[in-house]
Amino acid sequence: MDKEKVLGMIDHTLLKAVSTWPEIELLCDEAVKYHTASVCVPPCFIKRIHDQYGDALAICTVIGFPLGYNTTEIKVAETRQAIADGAVEVDMVVNLGDVKSGAFDKVTEEIRAVKQAAGSRILKVIIETCYLTEAEKIALCRCVTDAGADYIKTSTGFGTAGAQLEDIALFRKHIGPKVKIKAAGGIRTPEDLEAFVNAGCDRIGTSSAVKLLR
Repeated sequence: MDKEKVLGMIDHTLLKAVSTWPEIELLCDEAVKYHTASVCVPPCFIKRIHDQYGDALAICTVIGFPLGYNTTEIKVAETRQAIADGAVEVDMVVNLGDVKSGAFDKVTEEIRAVKQAAGSRILKVIIETCYLTEAEKIALCRCVTDAGADYIKTSTGFGTAGAQLEDIALFRKHIGPKVKIKAAGGIRTPEDLEAFVNAGCDRIGTSSAVKLLR
């Protein structure tokens, strides 16, 4: 496994509710040192990170996180604020109630609205696979593709399970050619990292990669 290549695919992540600035600062210092793709952090830290690190660091944040049941208007407002503060990537959680209700047109429209707010910035759509049937996962691949999002993402890391290799294989069959894949949740060993990269993931969300690979 090419460690530098893998580190360049990592969203170096810290999203726990009790995250402190010293912890976030360490995360950012590691991301700069090891050239990770981004840091993925709570929205409240974006501006401070951007003020301190500037363009040396790509900032990713989360929208509608972790449950996804915010209104579309709130998700759009969160996205606009995150970008104004300095984020260049946003990971949004879909409305799982709409998914379970079969309201996939509504899900698509919400993703499209957030993508419009994000503009040229990267949008990753978290579908929280642990709660979904295979048919729902396939339908969400279509939603993400039709709405123009950049990535489909497995998990928040706060659900009942994280990324599963079989879901990556399913995504690859059903997403559009322009949609990439991010795996997150429970990826904690070098073997995990290698397996998900080999399965076709373009990004990996984890707090463990730098510790494992340095």
